[in-house]
Amino acid sequence: MSDLPEDLRYTEEHEWVRRLEPTRVRVGITDYAQSQLGDVVFVQLPGADADAAAGEGIAEIESTKSVSDIYAPFAGKVVAVNELLDAEPETVNSDPYGDGWLFELEVEDAATLDAALGKLLDAAGYQGVIGG
Repeated sequence: MSDLPEDLRYTEEHEWVRRLEPTRVRVGITDYAQSQLGDVVFVQLPGADADAAAGEGIAEIESTKSVSDIYAPFAGKVVAVNELLDAEPETVNSDPYGDGWLFELEVEDAATLDAALGKLLDAAGYQGVIGG
């Protein structure tokens, strides 16, 4: 069974979302996703200040097996990217919920973020997606 922190929200596309501030979240891929990808060798992140559209591809992760798109969980502005991954992309494999995060999104206000997070899956819902 994959590690699924209870404090996160999840997408069916295998991203996790952690609220950092009333209008800001951090996004990464799940432990299940990194295990399916295999050894991550390159991460292409969005530019800071990029606009993210809900459900649109915003980043790519390349592994020894394939290249996978990362989708924005909801609309917002990219306000930070994990520059550590430029030099150490394998961190996505070793610490997907910690140092292996991908980018941070900011939305207009807390109510908008509340609504967006409410549409995502909790840990039990995501476990159903991955067959657990």
